[in-house]
Amino acid sequence: MTADVAVETTPEIPLWNDPAHPVSARVDALIGAMTLQEKIAQLYGVWVGASDKGGEVAPHQHDMEEPVDLDALLPSGLGQLTRPFGTVPVDPALGALSLMRTQARITSSNRFGIPALAHDECLAGFAAWGATAYPVPLSWGATFDPGTVRRMAAAIGRDMRSVGVHQGLAPVLDVVRDARWGRVEETIGEDPYLVATIGTAYVQGLESAGIVATLKHFAGYSASRAGRNLAPSSMGTRERADVLLPPFEMAIREGGARSVMHAYTDTDGMPSAADETLLTELLRDTWDFDGTVVADYFGIAFLKTLHGIAADWADAAGAALRAGVDVELPTVKTFGTPLVDAVTDGRVPEAVVDRALRRVLGQKAMLGLLDPDWSPVPPALDGVDLDDPEALRGRVDLDRPENRELAREIAEKAVVLLTNDGTLPLAAPRRIALVGPNAAEATAVLGCYSFPLHVGVQHPEIPVGIDLPTLRDTLTAEFPDADLTVARGTGVDDGDLTRLGEAVDAARQADIVIAVLGDRAGLFGRGTSGEGCDADSLALPGAQQQLLDALLDSGTPVVTVLLAGRPYALGRAVTESAAIVQSFFPGAEGTHAIAGVLSGRTSPSGRLPVSVPRGPGSQPTTYLGARLAQLSDVSNIDPTPAFGFGHGLTYTGFAWSDLAVDAQEAGTDGEFTLSLTVRNTGERTGTEVVQLYLHDPVASVVQPVQRLVGYTRVELEPGESRRVRVTVPADVASFTGRDGRRIVEPGDLELRLAASSTDARLTATVTLTGPERRVDHTRRLHADFTQEPATRD
Repeated sequence: MTADVAVETTPEIPLWNDPAHPVSARVDALIGAMTLQEKIAQLYGVWVGASDKGGEVAPHQHDMEEPVDLDALLPSGLGQLTRPFGTVPVDPALGALSLMRTQARITSSNRFGIPALAHDECLAGFAAWGATAYPVPLSWGATFDPGTVRRMAAAIGRDMRSVGVHQGLAPVLDVVRDARWGRVEETIGEDPYLVATIGTAYVQGLESAGIVATLKHFAGYSASRAGRNLAPSSMGTRERADVLLPPFEMAIREGGARSVMHAYTDTDGMPSAADETLLTELLRDTWDFDGTVVADYFGIAFLKTLHGIAADWADAAGAALRAGVDVELPTVKTFGTPLVDAVTDGRVPEAVVDRALRRVLGQKAMLGLLDPDWSPVPPALDGVDLDDPEALRGRVDLDRPENRELAREIAEKAVVLLTNDGTLPLAAPRRIALVGPNAAEATAVLGCYSFPLHVGVQHPEIPVGIDLPTLRDTLTAEFPDADLTVARGTGVDDGDLTRLGEAVDAARQADIVIAVLGDRAGLFGRGTSGEGCDADSLALPGAQQQLLDALLDSGTPVVTVLLAGRPYALGRAVTESAAIVQSFFPGAEGTHAIAGVLSGRTSPSGRLPVSVPRGPGSQPTTYLGARLAQLSDVSNIDPTPAFGFGHGLTYTGFAWSDLAVDAQEAGTDGEFTLSLTVRNTGERTGTEVVQLYLHDPVASVVQPVQRLVGYTRVELEPGESRRVRVTVPADVASFTGRDGRRIVEPGDLELRLAASSTDARLTATVTLTGPERRVDHTRRLHADFTQEPATRD
């Protein structure tokens, strides 16, 4: 058998299969022909795992669910296949064959020939065995570079589509509110504008490859009390509207996202999965979102088991459907027999089933899954002889050189240099002591949703599937003439200091110490960072601070390198380290990027997407605090960060000058235009990140002291200057007023052009005039930067 056999069609095809008709007409016709069971079957998924032998997928046994009977389910059809590649290690070519055969079985089993929509995780790359592991989203934020993130997402999407996947469960658009939360590594940062712009770029890239991007978690998941996973959210309506919702708004409006995943959490007693105000009135009626809302895994059942607002599974299904949830994931529980019975006996109107079904089938139609020439054969297997599955092994490469090159580019742009006394870049050191639990750990560069740590750890007998050089490996190559001594010192979180003396001895005998500290990503307590791996403080895990202090006492200069999923308080190292290099789980090419920064082969250009705390217990706080959140005389706790949001050093210097403001006043429907000159005053090529913060001195409701409203990366050769211009619409000064509506108020504003939230370089005081103005989701969202060609002194 070969994969280039066309699907036969009849001259007379049903309306729903005819792409010459509008999608709405096709969907209406199909719904009108379906039984209740067939309708509901399109509204749930089944958790499967592809076969490494190329056979059909097998239902995944999960400890929260009973196994499903595919023979009983498939005659009614099936809405989704859950994680065919992200459940067990499987060669990509054989996984694609397995998915193809399963789709053929699904279409032949239901009377309309409707295939399932296959989804998988793609938070830091396609979560499949052998696929490139890219940096985690917190590193995307550190790049301050939407364009590169867009290219990465497009590459991830192409790999997913090549093997038959349609939907990706990313990006995470939660804004960090408490860095103790274990899922900080999955977020883009603590500022809603940074999260929105980087997240929207990711959506654009994924969607450009034909993958349905899924925004999560809608909304408020990251605002949980004390940073505990799945804890209640304490936010008010204004925090939700002005901090947590804007990234979703931009990703829908500008990114074209076609799916949204509800959050697990409740806000003021209302679980997101049952919140009609959120999922229908805001998302659909106000923002005009016309895609699908999918359940976070088991989230509908949680309405009964965790939230206690549903008496039984049918009650939970009805509450979710009424609110606006369209698809139950990961597998059938409440949307199966309980929902059929509830509709049959009148407890749930069939109209809400039809409403959800219309969205689901509309999306399948737009993906071509209802077309008469649809084929289950994915692009990676097109034209390939499929008679010998074993001959396919190794035929599909998801970790190609171009992927690795892109992963390295992002990792390099995401490395943040926090401090440097001139020790970096290292000038051909003779003796290096490489110390710490992450110095020689291959998986220290990976987040919890990377395939090796999310799935691979459950299959230790299977090779990891991709090359993961350790920092020891890359430093050995970077400094081939150096004598490199490696000492672990302590584990990530075991508290063991029995080998501390060995580490200190290595430090004393070296010219430079590189201390490699941080996290181990995992799930539900199996790591120090990741889903369900929350921290009770922001002290370095285990005994790592004791190790770091001992190294600082050794008398040898210490370069502190962090491979972590969240920011940590670093104690004495803030002032006593020769340099501090921060990297947030930088992916498979991450150690190459770090080695290049240490040697000076590359110049650091990353900026902090989250503040680094001064002390381990001054949480929760972000730079977005109002005046009462700042240092005061009436509290003994100083929340001032050691390094603020947006901070990052380079190996050169920059001078900012010649601020010009076109007009000091503009109406509440107008705009301001500012310009400045940025000059590279050093002897190396470098990148400055010009950040624009807005400060509103007097407002009708309490505002953050400042908030980011724009940014741009400025790359300059030594001696080069560039004129940078930014147009700032009054709309970016809007906020949620006293009556719950978004407004632009007249009054004075400060527009701070800054190198970070703690380093304003040039400030323009401007005034908005005229009446208070109401704005909505159609408002202008950006301060737009342009750059003139560079000139030399």
